[in-house]
Amino acid sequence: MAASKHLPSRLAKLAIGVLALVPAARIGVLALQGDLGANPIAEAMNRLGFWTLTLLLATLAPTPIQIVTGWKWPLRLRRMLGLETFLYVCLHFAVYLGLDQFFDFAAIGKDIAKRPFITVGFTAFVLLIPLAITSTDGMVRRLGFARWKRLHRLIYVVAVLGVVHFVWRVKSDLRQPLIFAGVLAVLLVIRSLRLARAAKAVRSTSPRRA
Repeated sequence: MAASKHLPSRLAKLAIGVLALVPAARIGVLALQGDLGANPIAEAMNRLGFWTLTLLLATLAPTPIQIVTGWKWPLRLRRMLGLETFLYVCLHFAVYLGLDQFFDFAAIGKDIAKRPFITVGFTAFVLLIPLAITSTDGMVRRLGFARWKRLHRLIYVVAVLGVVHFVWRVKSDLRQPLIFAGVLAVLLVIRSLRLARAAKAVRSTSPRRA
């Protein structure tokens, strides 16, 4: 009975997980067919970066959705979406590392040091690594939930860096980066308002000193 109760949510989670992989598969097919335009490496990086940021914001969305609607089922998608975000950022970085720079680590180091949009993008990538490593239930138990939760708040820093990376990368047509920035701002405002209400409630229930 319990298994059948959770079956719809598991199927929905599986369906969303598979759909999230479709853009990466499509990019791969287009690359093999030679249909990624005049600069296929840059196009592949741009598309993978776009979907990395899309999935990153989707990872942040379940808590604000719960706050606004009361729905709890999106919370079950966070881990999966977070891991798929990490997959996409790894693919994004792998194209840059192997196809764009041909594993020239000296050139990559100069890029990271001298080009601000690469600096913030690489920083975001590095910050995602411990979040992916500690995404398992076992790591939650080892770290303790309080420390694990503090660590995973880095996702908000990563999201801000990701948006900045996109804005600085595009430079001219800022429509898409500004849409991402607007969505991120809404998500952060919703969460901040709840935190502010919770803090106010704690203060109002705390005993006052004479």
